[in-house]
Amino acid sequence: MTVLLFILGVVVVAVGIAVSIALHEVGHLLPAKLFNVRVTKYMIGFGKTIFSIKRGETEYGFKAIPAGGYVAMIGMYPPNADDGAVRPSSTGMFQTLATEARSMAHEEVGPGDENRVFYKLPVWKKVIIMLGGPLMNLLIGTVLMAVVLMGFGTSQPTTTVASVSACQVKYGEPEPTDLSTCTKTPAAAAGIQPGDTITTFDGKAVTSWDQLTGWIRDDAGKSVAITLLRNGKTVNTTLTPVLTSRPVVDINGTQEKDASGAAKMASVGFAGIGATSHLVPQPASAVLPAVGNNLVQISGVVLNLPQRLVAVAQAAFSSAPRDPNGPISVVGVGRVAGEVASMQDVPVAARVETLISLVAGLNLALFVFNLIPLLPLDGGHVAGALYEAVRRGLAKVFRKRDPGPFDIAKLLPLTYVVASVLLVMGALLIYADIVKPVDIFGTR
Repeated sequence: MTVLLFILGVVVVAVGIAVSIALHEVGHLLPAKLFNVRVTKYMIGFGKTIFSIKRGETEYGFKAIPAGGYVAMIGMYPPNADDGAVRPSSTGMFQTLATEARSMAHEEVGPGDENRVFYKLPVWKKVIIMLGGPLMNLLIGTVLMAVVLMGFGTSQPTTTVASVSACQVKYGEPEPTDLSTCTKTPAAAAGIQPGDTITTFDGKAVTSWDQLTGWIRDDAGKSVAITLLRNGKTVNTTLTPVLTSRPVVDINGTQEKDASGAAKMASVGFAGIGATSHLVPQPASAVLPAVGNNLVQISGVVLNLPQRLVAVAQAAFSSAPRDPNGPISVVGVGRVAGEVASMQDVPVAARVETLISLVAGLNLALFVFNLIPLLPLDGGHVAGALYEAVRRGLAKVFRKRDPGPFDIAKLLPLTYVVASVLLVMGALLIYADIVKPVDIFGTR
């Protein structure tokens, strides 16, 4: 049963990723057709075509390698500015690459297509077409976040105890195997049991878990009377929190780190209890702030991507642990999805919520990543269009000859370098996700 659930989780997220890719390309396709650009192909995947059907002037299909997709528009690159011909201006390798790209861009331009080529579009239309894909991912991510927050809710701790640690140990160390020789935690010594609901602390009514943990952290060494509700009966006991070192967390529950990257620690009161949690639906007003927080976190990962990839490589080829907040590949996402789906002790609703959250987060990551102003990413095409606008605008201001559309094919050598880096990055992440998967749940 566990294996079947694991496979089901992987399949669900794989389908979610495939649909996200398909809709990303729809985000390019619709505005291109709206602006009368002739679209010859709409394909999901790369490599050999395994199925296709032609509707009108566009061929729609699936290819053998499900690693993305593309929309083929005629006239992506302008012809030679000198005579309009597709020919090399020199025998240099880089010029040859640009010439081949122009040739491919014009090979399907037929009679009547002269004004349906991409390169003749106004800059604002080019930007809309190229931003259509990332904006579609943003829309998908936002809708799925709304489903998660408003339909399922966020996990919030209750005042009911889920677990009681038996022994006092330093943070990060495992409990000893021989529990008879260890020092009991304050909660174990007070006789607190899983399933107990803490109703009062030092004579004060307990209304939330955060409130309770705040009091415990502040009352190290002090014996405090507490009241528990156990199986419908009231139980009175005394709890004496011990002073211990625990990580400092921010408002989102994320561990704070110092300048060296080490976790910040603080000496606080500790009891040794964990809370049960339940899902609390959120209002519509919580959706956009949540999306914004996710985008900020993802942007931080992207901006520090080289450093994080070095850490991934070190973890993959050594005994160093993986950063649970670092980048992962599609293989890693699938593995996490399988592990979530196979957690039979977790309510089905919570597992479904997590799977939807994974697909939502992936779409938001695709939105941010595709905005990087480098070809072959969508942001590179947007940057080329904006450069064209600036160049033509300056020419107009200084009353010089219109330089015409920017020939983005000249950047193809850089495109191939970036594409090669992305392939290497993907291979590294896949390898790391196989040999040293991210331990998100703290089970490894």
